[in-house]
Amino acid sequence: MNKSNVLNKQSMRPILLIVCAAVLAVAFVVARAQPAHADNNITVPPVPDGLQVTAEEGKVFLVGHAIGTQNYICLPAGAGFAYSLFTPEATLFDNNEQIITHFFSPNPDENRTIRASWEDSRDSSRVWAATVPNGASTDAKFVDKNSVAWLKLKADGHREGPSNGDRLSNVTFVQRLNTHGGVAPSTGCASLADVGNKAFVDYTADYFFYK
Repeated sequence: MNKSNVLNKQSMRPILLIVCAAVLAVAFVVARAQPAHADNNITVPPVPDGLQVTAEEGKVFLVGHAIGTQNYICLPAGAGFAYSLFTPEATLFDNNEQIITHFFSPNPDENRTIRASWEDSRDSSRVWAATVPNGASTDAKFVDKNSVAWLKLKADGHREGPSNGDRLSNVTFVQRLNTHGGVAPSTGCASLADVGNKAFVDYTADYFFYK
Protein backbone atom coordinates (compact mmCIF):
# COMPACT_ATOMS: atom_id res chain seq x y z
CA MET A 1 0.00 0.00 0.00
CA ASN A 2 1.26 3.47 -0.82
CA LYS A 3 2.62 5.06 2.32
CA SER A 4 1.19 8.49 1.41
CA ASN A 5 -2.30 6.97 1.10
CA VAL A 6 -2.02 5.49 4.59
CA LEU A 7 -0.94 8.82 6.00
CA ASN A 8 -3.75 10.63 4.17
CA LYS A 9 -6.35 8.25 5.62
CA GLN A 10 -4.92 8.58 9.09
CA SER A 11 -4.82 12.36 8.85
CA MET A 12 -8.41 12.46 7.60
CA ARG A 13 -9.83 10.63 10.63
CA PRO A 14 -9.60 13.58 13.06
CA ILE A 15 -11.10 15.84 10.41
CA LEU A 16 -14.01 13.44 9.85
CA LEU A 17 -14.62 13.22 13.58
CA ILE A 18 -14.73 17.02 13.81
CA VAL A 19 -17.10 17.25 10.84
CA CYS A 20 -19.41 14.61 12.33
CA ALA A 21 -19.42 16.37 15.67
CA ALA A 22 -20.26 19.66 13.97
CA VAL A 23 -23.11 18.07 12.02
CA LEU A 24 -24.56 16.56 15.20
CA ALA A 25 -24.30 19.91 16.97
CA VAL A 26 -26.11 21.68 14.14
CA ALA A 27 -28.80 18.99 14.09
CA PHE A 28 -29.30 19.42 17.83
CA VAL A 29 -29.67 23.19 17.51
CA VAL A 30 -32.11 22.86 14.59
CA ALA A 31 -34.18 20.30 16.47
CA ARG A 32 -34.44 22.61 19.45
CA ALA A 33 -35.43 25.47 17.16
CA GLN A 34 -38.36 23.55 15.67
CA PRO A 35 -41.83 24.47 16.90
CA ALA A 36 -42.47 22.22 19.88
CA HIS A 37 -45.65 21.39 21.73
CA ALA A 38 -44.04 19.71 24.71
CA ASP A 39 -45.68 20.89 27.89
CA ASN A 40 -42.63 22.73 29.19
CA ASN A 41 -42.31 24.75 25.97
CA ILE A 42 -45.71 26.45 26.29
CA THR A 43 -46.15 29.40 28.61
CA VAL A 44 -49.73 30.19 29.58
CA PRO A 45 -50.10 33.85 30.61
CA PRO A 46 -51.70 34.88 33.91
CA VAL A 47 -55.50 34.76 33.62
CA PRO A 48 -58.46 36.22 35.53
CA ASP A 49 -60.05 34.24 38.35
CA GLY A 50 -62.21 31.41 37.05
CA LEU A 51 -60.23 30.91 33.85
CA GLN A 52 -57.41 28.79 35.27
CA VAL A 53 -57.14 25.15 34.19
CA THR A 54 -56.02 23.06 37.14
CA ALA A 55 -53.59 20.15 37.00
CA GLU A 56 -56.53 17.81 37.65
CA GLU A 57 -58.38 19.24 34.64
CA GLY A 58 -55.56 18.81 32.18
CA LYS A 59 -52.08 19.73 31.03
CA VAL A 60 -51.43 22.20 28.23
CA PHE A 61 -49.98 20.53 25.15
CA LEU A 62 -50.79 22.79 22.19
CA VAL A 63 -51.23 26.49 21.43
CA GLY A 64 -52.33 28.17 18.23
CA HIS A 65 -52.45 31.84 17.26
CA ALA A 66 -55.82 32.59 15.66
CA ILE A 67 -56.43 35.11 12.90
CA GLY A 68 -59.99 35.55 11.72
CA THR A 69 -63.34 37.20 12.34
CA GLN A 70 -66.14 37.16 14.88
CA ASN A 71 -69.32 37.14 12.80
CA TYR A 72 -72.50 38.83 14.03
CA ILE A 73 -76.07 39.22 12.84
CA CYS A 74 -78.57 41.85 13.95
CA LEU A 75 -81.61 40.31 15.67
CA PRO A 76 -84.48 41.44 17.91
CA ALA A 77 -83.37 41.39 21.57
CA GLY A 78 -85.84 42.14 24.35
CA ALA A 79 -87.51 45.44 23.57
CA GLY A 80 -84.81 46.41 21.10
CA PHE A 81 -82.22 44.98 18.76
CA ALA A 82 -78.67 43.70 19.17
CA TYR A 83 -75.92 41.94 17.30
CA SER A 84 -75.70 38.22 18.07
CA LEU A 85 -72.65 36.06 17.34
CA PHE A 86 -73.49 33.38 14.79
CA THR A 87 -69.99 31.97 14.27
CA PRO A 88 -66.32 32.71 14.56
CA GLU A 89 -64.16 31.97 11.52
CA ALA A 90 -60.48 31.65 12.31
CA THR A 91 -57.33 29.85 11.31
CA LEU A 92 -54.86 28.89 14.03
CA PHE A 93 -51.16 29.02 13.26
CA ASP A 94 -48.01 27.74 14.90
CA ASN A 95 -44.79 29.30 13.61
CA ASN A 96 -46.62 30.42 10.43
CA GLU A 97 -47.93 26.90 9.80
CA GLN A 98 -51.71 26.38 9.70
CA ILE A 99 -52.61 23.83 12.36
CA ILE A 100 -56.33 24.22 13.20
CA THR A 101 -59.54 25.82 11.92
CA HIS A 102 -62.11 27.26 14.33
CA PHE A 103 -65.85 27.76 13.82
CA PHE A 104 -69.27 26.82 15.21
CA SER A 105 -70.77 23.45 14.27
CA PRO A 106 -73.30 20.89 15.59
CA ASN A 107 -71.87 18.68 18.34
CA PRO A 108 -72.88 15.07 17.67
CA ASP A 109 -72.33 14.22 21.34
CA GLU A 110 -75.00 16.76 22.40
CA ASN A 111 -77.78 16.02 19.95
CA ARG A 112 -76.18 18.44 17.45
CA THR A 113 -76.20 21.43 19.77
CA ILE A 114 -74.20 24.22 18.15
CA ARG A 115 -70.85 24.60 19.91
CA ALA A 116 -67.47 26.17 19.33
CA SER A 117 -65.37 23.65 17.46
CA TRP A 118 -61.78 23.21 16.36
CA GLU A 119 -60.63 20.87 13.59
CA ASP A 120 -57.01 19.79 13.22
CA SER A 121 -55.64 20.69 9.79
CA ARG A 122 -53.32 17.69 9.75
CA ASP A 123 -55.39 14.75 10.96
CA SER A 124 -58.99 16.15 10.91
CA SER A 125 -59.63 15.27 14.55
CA ARG A 126 -62.14 17.64 16.16
CA VAL A 127 -63.20 18.92 19.56
CA TRP A 128 -66.34 20.79 20.60
CA ALA A 129 -66.42 22.89 23.76
CA ALA A 130 -68.66 25.23 25.75
CA THR A 131 -67.78 28.08 28.09
CA VAL A 132 -67.82 26.97 31.73
CA PRO A 133 -69.96 28.89 34.26
CA ASN A 134 -68.25 32.22 34.99
CA GLY A 135 -65.67 31.25 32.38
CA ALA A 136 -65.69 34.54 30.45
CA SER A 137 -63.82 37.67 31.49
CA THR A 138 -63.25 41.17 30.16
CA ASP A 139 -61.25 42.19 33.25
CA ALA A 140 -59.29 45.27 32.16
CA LYS A 141 -56.25 44.01 34.08
CA PHE A 142 -55.92 41.27 31.47
CA VAL A 143 -58.14 41.95 28.46
CA ASP A 144 -57.47 44.75 25.99
CA LYS A 145 -60.15 47.40 25.60
CA ASN A 146 -62.58 46.72 22.74
CA SER A 147 -61.56 43.07 22.60
CA VAL A 148 -63.67 39.95 23.00
CA ALA A 149 -63.59 38.19 26.35
CA TRP A 150 -61.03 35.68 27.47
CA LEU A 151 -62.67 32.28 27.87
CA LYS A 152 -62.31 28.93 29.56
CA LEU A 153 -64.17 26.21 27.66
CA LYS A 154 -64.79 22.61 28.64
CA ALA A 155 -64.72 19.95 25.95
CA ASP A 156 -68.06 18.21 25.50
CA GLY A 157 -67.54 16.38 22.22
CA HIS A 158 -64.73 14.71 20.26
CA ARG A 159 -64.19 12.97 16.95
CA GLU A 160 -61.13 11.22 15.58
CA GLY A 161 -60.09 11.95 12.01
CA PRO A 162 -60.92 9.56 9.15
CA SER A 163 -57.47 7.94 9.50
CA ASN A 164 -57.71 7.72 13.31
CA GLY A 165 -56.17 11.14 13.79
CA ASP A 166 -56.38 12.01 17.47
CA ARG A 167 -54.50 15.24 18.25
CA LEU A 168 -57.71 16.98 19.37
CA SER A 169 -59.77 13.94 20.35
CA ASN A 170 -58.40 13.92 23.91
CA VAL A 171 -58.74 17.64 24.66
CA THR A 172 -60.30 18.40 28.05
CA PHE A 173 -60.26 22.21 28.14
CA VAL A 174 -59.56 25.14 25.82
CA GLN A 175 -58.62 28.69 26.81
CA ARG A 176 -59.07 31.72 24.54
CA LEU A 177 -56.55 34.32 25.70
CA ASN A 178 -54.63 37.37 24.43
CA THR A 179 -57.59 38.59 22.39
CA HIS A 180 -57.47 41.66 20.18
CA GLY A 181 -60.59 43.04 18.49
CA GLY A 182 -63.68 41.04 17.61
CA VAL A 183 -66.27 43.12 19.51
CA ALA A 184 -69.65 43.62 17.83
CA PRO A 185 -70.14 47.04 16.20
CA SER A 186 -71.96 49.76 18.12
CA THR A 187 -73.91 50.88 15.05
CA GLY A 188 -75.98 49.22 12.38
CA CYS A 189 -78.41 47.35 14.63
CA ALA A 190 -80.91 49.82 16.09
CA SER A 191 -84.21 49.25 14.30
CA LEU A 192 -86.41 46.68 12.60
CA ALA A 193 -84.91 47.75 9.29
CA ASP A 194 -81.48 46.61 10.51
CA VAL A 195 -82.53 43.04 11.34
CA GLY A 196 -80.44 40.66 9.27
CA ASN A 197 -77.45 42.98 8.99
CA LYS A 198 -74.20 41.09 9.34
CA ALA A 199 -70.86 42.27 10.65
CA PHE A 200 -67.56 40.42 10.25
CA VAL A 201 -65.17 41.83 12.82
CA ASP A 202 -61.46 41.07 12.67
CA TYR A 203 -59.86 39.53 15.74
CA THR A 204 -56.82 37.63 16.90
CA ALA A 205 -56.38 35.36 19.93
CA ASP A 206 -54.28 32.57 21.34
CA TYR A 207 -56.00 29.23 21.97
CA PHE A 208 -54.44 26.90 24.54
CA PHE A 209 -55.43 23.22 24.45
CA TYR A 210 -55.26 20.85 27.42
CA LYS A 211 -55.48 17.07 27.68
